[in-house]
Amino acid sequence: MLEANGLMVFYENMLALNNVSIKCEDKQIVGVFGANSAGKSTLMYTLSGIMEDIRKKEDMAGGERITVMGQILYLGRDITDLKPSKRAKAGIVLCPERRRIFPECNVIENLRIGAYLASPSQAKDTLEYVFMVYPALEKLEKRVGGFLSGGEQQMLAIGRALMAQPKLLLLDEPLLGLSPLIQSIMVKSTKEIRDEKGLSIIVTEQYARPVLPIVDYAFVLENGAAVLEGTRDELLNNPDVRSAYFGV
Repeated sequence: MLEANGLMVFYENMLALNNVSIKCEDKQIVGVFGANSAGKSTLMYTLSGIMEDIRKKEDMAGGERITVMGQILYLGRDITDLKPSKRAKAGIVLCPERRRIFPECNVIENLRIGAYLASPSQAKDTLEYVFMVYPALEKLEKRVGGFLSGGEQQMLAIGRALMAQPKLLLLDEPLLGLSPLIQSIMVKSTKEIRDEKGLSIIVTEQYARPVLPIVDYAFVLENGAAVLEGTRDELLNNPDVRSAYFGV
């Protein structure tokens, strides 16, 4: 599905990603775990192509110089230089950290905005599916996004990403700031989405324990570098990883 090799991202003289290689197979859920500033969001921006837009905007504004190196392969194709819009059309869709919904638009409007890559029939079917996975959203479809709770906003953000017809869904810290109950709902729904829609999913989190039951393979980032990788069981059986990232 997707394979990234030797990714390096520099912000001026700061190394944000240091020779990171990551792989996600078809219909896998891959976890990327690490503390704040470990490079998780930078990795997701790089895989989705948004980092290239950020780099160009900074360059045009005379701001921070950003350098990206490495190679990204998707479905056997080199997409390293592919624009984020074309990556989205190819099926790589990012659900960003901190939701980033349109707060002035209501639930149904947010979801329809996400359907810009879908045909009318796809949009209709996916909307029904989103309301099936997140029934709370159907009851709130006329409510303005800015008045939703944090959990409802996260459901909306993932629903909006699904409306874009992803083949590879990138979830950047979807559990951030949510209660344990809502976290469990989000984790369960993520596995259901993978199983029912046949998607591949890469999910980043600071704390691995809530996501651990659904992850097939995982990577641990520290200071921009991938320091460990393995299956769920392999990482859980590592006492250092258990203590630092799983809270057990």
